[in-house]
Amino acid sequence: MKADVYNISGQTTGRTIELPDAIFGAEPNEHVIYLAVKQYLAGRRSGTHKTLEKSELSGSTRKLHKQKGTGGSRKGSIKSPLFKGGARIFGPRPRTYDFKLNKKVKSLAKISALSVKAAGNSIKIIEDFSFESPKTKEYTNFLKAFGLENKKSLLILPELIDNIYLSSRNIQGAGVAVADNLNTYDIMNNSMILISEKSLEAIANS
Repeated sequence: MKADVYNISGQTTGRTIELPDAIFGAEPNEHVIYLAVKQYLAGRRSGTHKTLEKSELSGSTRKLHKQKGTGGSRKGSIKSPLFKGGARIFGPRPRTYDFKLNKKVKSLAKISALSVKAAGNSIKIIEDFSFESPKTKEYTNFLKAFGLENKKSLLILPELIDNIYLSSRNIQGAGVAVADNLNTYDIMNNSMILISEKSLEAIANS
């Protein structure tokens, strides 16, 4: 699969590059994409939710009234979950939502996601570049050149380039990722994937 190479002005350089069919032309597996996205989102959950159970609630343990002879039900404590302000029955406790996913499954999910984007013409190859200094305006002009100023985009770099990252971080919907840390959620959660030339080799080896 061949793809045109663009410069930061959004114009084709006249060069093309060969995209590996094993990565960008594979048959997408939607189920493994779902699993990888689910694991990523589950891992981001803090899991710090907690409610007080009866033994943890502060309050009097005095018996509210005698056991028999009132005509009503037996009431042992004001902390009972049946009363307003009482404890909660089977309330949430701190836990982790993360779950294990095999490396091969995660790798297949990433390949499937890239193939989905490639099939939808949502991947562009950009020649390697950098900025002299961190300037949000520079990155805004870069996005405008590709018509992405109001869309979610992800720029994939071979390594973290501070001037590019710092220029993009104040722009809503503009993401920057390193090829080695690329994940399925980031790929699927953006309208356009911009890949620098040197990143292709890193993606192929990751």
